[in-house]
Amino acid sequence: VEMFVGVGASRVRDLFEQAKRNSPCIIFIDEIDAVGRQRGAGLGGSHDEREQTLNQILVEMDGFDTDTHVIILAATNRPDILDPALMRPGRFDRRVVIDKPDVRGREEIFKVHLRGKPIASKVDVTVLAKATPGFAGADIENTVNEAALLAARRSRKSIGMDEFQEAIERVQLGPERKSRVISAEEREITAYHEAGHAVVSHFLAHGQTLRKVTIIPRGMAGGVTWYLEDDNTMWSRSKCIALIGTALGGRVAEEIIFGEITTGASSDLQQVTRIARMMVTQYGMSEKLGPRVYGQKQEMVFLGREISEQRDYSDAIAEEIDAEVRRIIDGEYERATQILTEHRDKLELVARWLLEVETLEANEFTALMEGGEMPPRPPSSNPPASSRPDPKAKGNESSEWKPPSLDLPPSPTPA
Repeated sequence: VEMFVGVGASRVRDLFEQAKRNSPCIIFIDEIDAVGRQRGAGLGGSHDEREQTLNQILVEMDGFDTDTHVIILAATNRPDILDPALMRPGRFDRRVVIDKPDVRGREEIFKVHLRGKPIASKVDVTVLAKATPGFAGADIENTVNEAALLAARRSRKSIGMDEFQEAIERVQLGPERKSRVISAEEREITAYHEAGHAVVSHFLAHGQTLRKVTIIPRGMAGGVTWYLEDDNTMWSRSKCIALIGTALGGRVAEEIIFGEITTGASSDLQQVTRIARMMVTQYGMSEKLGPRVYGQKQEMVFLGREISEQRDYSDAIAEEIDAEVRRIIDGEYERATQILTEHRDKLELVARWLLEVETLEANEFTALMEGGEMPPRPPSSNPPASSRPDPKAKGNESSEWKPPSLDLPPSPTPA
């Protein structure tokens, strides 16, 4: 799209003339949605200069002779807003959807970016690939670069699994904000909140597998409960229900321990409401309303589509939808309350350890839930600065950090 009318179409003609003179050749148009948007639609109406450019592209692609030997490729991440004429047979005959890589693809991408870098012998590329579901190629490149920077800061001669693990966390969750000033009260609330998420998920039949729970702030979050993810694209009803129960665990823990609720669960409530409403209106998971989609999205091409949702149901159905959403959320709230009330000793145990060491790995959390004792940490693990004793202080002749001792009654093994 140019400032002067007709310049865009003229440039298209010049491009195709140059391609014909240099045939065989390939024309590649990146982000074709910039000029290939659907014509004459949207609140803004038509755009003459952009439409002239698109029309010239359509004419050139239709007017090719069979012996020109010019191939046209284009790329976009918004195929839904392209003009239908651009996608008709004879113009773009083949569409290739490039999705995010699966575990095998991520493994091969890791191998490419690890070339020429000093990698420790214990680094397993397969483990790294399984630990990064949903990562695109650029995310994997950032992970490798972050790991290399961490190894350099620690004066390591090679990049180890510890650096890769921390790099993955940085890419997914953001860097730790240890400098953030947090009051003792807020820190305690955060510990019980995150412990509530982890404990509820542990006792739910379809709960997610914990990866790490921490009260170290990351981004805008005061703490993070991180779960193992997979490459599955389908979620069962039981899985969705478990997600709702897990998300409500933090708020329930606050209410049980402190008798008060805070604004810390706002993002959890947004997630809970979104999942419950989609279960009812999009996925047909409500027995009362049945397998039907409620609500049609109103689309405007020039505004990126999906600007509003049009109600195609009555007020009575709307009340039933609200009632079903409330029933699902209230049911899981009661279940989370029952779990944390029954296993309050586990909740307090996990929260008190979080207050001491700030971060619990999956094996440490599992040990606390099953045996009530914290396993010894390997010497390579770096404890938080706030919890690490001064080796020069009296009585701390040894510089090796040990987990603190908590005088807690032995907890029964959960059934």
